[in-house]
Amino acid sequence: MLDELIRLLPHGPVALARVVDATGGGPREPGAAMILTSTGEVLGSVSGGCVEAAVLDSAAQVLATGQPVTDRFGYADGDGIEVGLTCGGEMEIFVQRIDSTLADLLAELRDDIAAGRPVAQVTTLDTDAQWKLLRPGECEPWRGVDRDARALLEVGRSGIVCTEECGNDPAPRPRVFVHTFATPARMILAGANDFVRALSRTGRQLGYRVTVVDARETFATPARFPAAHEVVVDWPHRYLTAELAAGRVDRRTVVCVLTHDNKFDVPMLAAALGTSDIGFVGALGSRRTHAERTERLRAAGVTSPELARLKSPLGLDLNARTPDETAISIAAQILAERGRGSARPLSATRGPLHY
Repeated sequence: MLDELIRLLPHGPVALARVVDATGGGPREPGAAMILTSTGEVLGSVSGGCVEAAVLDSAAQVLATGQPVTDRFGYADGDGIEVGLTCGGEMEIFVQRIDSTLADLLAELRDDIAAGRPVAQVTTLDTDAQWKLLRPGECEPWRGVDRDARALLEVGRSGIVCTEECGNDPAPRPRVFVHTFATPARMILAGANDFVRALSRTGRQLGYRVTVVDARETFATPARFPAAHEVVVDWPHRYLTAELAAGRVDRRTVVCVLTHDNKFDVPMLAAALGTSDIGFVGALGSRRTHAERTERLRAAGVTSPELARLKSPLGLDLNARTPDETAISIAAQILAERGRGSARPLSATRGPLHY
């Protein structure tokens, strides 16, 4: 669709409709797009047919006036006359006019995607409908939403950052759609137990592509870990080594070892800590387990600087007891590390909540 948009712009403005939010059983994910040209040519789809006609009416209005339009659709009875989604989901679609003033930005976006560089295109969902490209590592502030937008880019998700409630902040921030062009960040969980099952659910909800790996075929089954994107039967360290060699692991990757078995734990942690290509490495266990495991890791050749990267005992102090509570504790630490947050109660901090 990006190539089509670039091809069309020299011939005049077009209306671009994009799904910016979808919940429930919506037919398309955020980022799905449809184009209407001034000659009536239609490209792409935002709903597979459910609400296309209504969106095209909005697109024609946008072409005529230049003012963006936001359409929201919910459930509609298939036998009724109202426009909506018979699948029971909800969608928000933002329609704006695009012209040649964005040609250079779109060309940059195409170049980044072609080169495999993670990039996000952000659009303010207001009457200005401003565009900007965000890339990892850049820290130029933009409309007060750059940090939240980069958090979506970190995990490879598209979606909206900020809501109307942000108006309570000292500097009001617009709602912004973040259209991310990057593979999802990975979460590799070593083990096949209840803690892994709980963390696989939480990790998926946070946007990670979750892999569960365990050498025990009896326990490592997709039926036991339905939230995981893949369940691999292999020795965890052997699997991780192969993924590193294939270039399928990067600094966004989270590795958590939850096996409670030294013959799995030590080789896996040694492999994960022996590379700088993994951003977060954690291991579940008590302080006594951690101390014993540290000695085994030293004996296996893991250096002190490498051991300093290990998050163990894993998780924040939430007094978590159950697997689900422990998963929240671990996810909270991952989020705090990723966003460089203090992990303190917001009531004990000062300044704006978003920056």
